[in-house]
Amino acid sequence: MSKYEQKPNTGVLFKNNRKEKDTHPNSNGTALIDGKSYRISGWTKEKNGEKYQSLSFTLVEGPKEGAPAPAPKSEKTDDDDLPF
Repeated sequence: MSKYEQKPNTGVLFKNNRKEKDTHPNSNGTALIDGKSYRISGWTKEKNGEKYQSLSFTLVEGPKEGAPAPAPKSEKTDDDDLPF
């Protein structure tokens, strides 16, 4: 998430100062939509002499779906040290 506080259903875009190739976005930022964080990438394009912004939204995910859940920690008791 960006260092700027975001209100629900809003986003921010900044100039991409790390752009190295024409395929890299011209701008990037974040959005908070329905309580979920998204990364925004924006490209300045032109069609029929008119410039426009093409945007891509990528959900910022927690653990990947299908990834095994962390094993629950068991509580160790004094009986766990008994050899039988």
